[in-house]
Amino acid sequence: MTDIRITDIWEYGEKWAEIYDAYPAHPSAADAEPAADLLAELAGAGEALEFGIGTGRVAMALSARGVRVTGIDASPAMLDRLAGKPGAEKISAVVGDITATRVTGLFDLVYAAFNTVLMVLTQDGQVACFANAAAHLRPGGHFVVEAFIPDFTKLAGTGADLVRSIDEDGAWLLRTRHDPMAQIISSESVYAGAGGTRRYPTTLRYAWPTELDLMARLAGFRLAERCADWHRGQLTPASRNQVSVYRLD
Repeated sequence: MTDIRITDIWEYGEKWAEIYDAYPAHPSAADAEPAADLLAELAGAGEALEFGIGTGRVAMALSARGVRVTGIDASPAMLDRLAGKPGAEKISAVVGDITATRVTGLFDLVYAAFNTVLMVLTQDGQVACFANAAAHLRPGGHFVVEAFIPDFTKLAGTGADLVRSIDEDGAWLLRTRHDPMAQIISSESVYAGAGGTRRYPTTLRYAWPTELDLMARLAGFRLAERCADWHRGQLTPASRNQVSVYRLD
């Protein structure tokens, strides 16, 4: 196999859109329900803006709870998938860059689920993402960030290849490469089956919770809550995921 390339948010969306809602390692629609419960509580009677709305996995569930949702995504293909879903007419979504694109109005809640902030591949870009969230919020509004927590027992090497699943139709393979100096993890999910081989790349710049907190402080936020998941599970040293709730002072 060829080496893994660094990919951006746009390429991720354009490659993944066709299978995003069905890929077994991605969060399912069921996972969106507890996310929507927490987000609806924070939004109250106000409006919400999603950074990286994608195919609307979380936005659709939040909209169903009566919250008016607007979204930004870099990928037209992802937004086309969203537009084809029943109920999507209640959601306003635009193609744009979550570090810089501004939409009209102010919101009570901005949120970025499933590592969206980490798909911005520089620290400066991630800082700009927090600043853009703050610029869209009313005073006292919240910015919610979901992100994985790196496990260095698995990242100690520079890369790995593994078989994720096999069935009668084919196999899913996962290849990863890690650059600890840049805090970059590049991966490629490869499907090999009777119809040929298809490749789906992902690149993330991971950030520790404390680094995210500093980015938040630079944008005028303070940490209001941090938990291990959307169910508000307790964060422990063994947690591999975190949901941080920042409040704009």
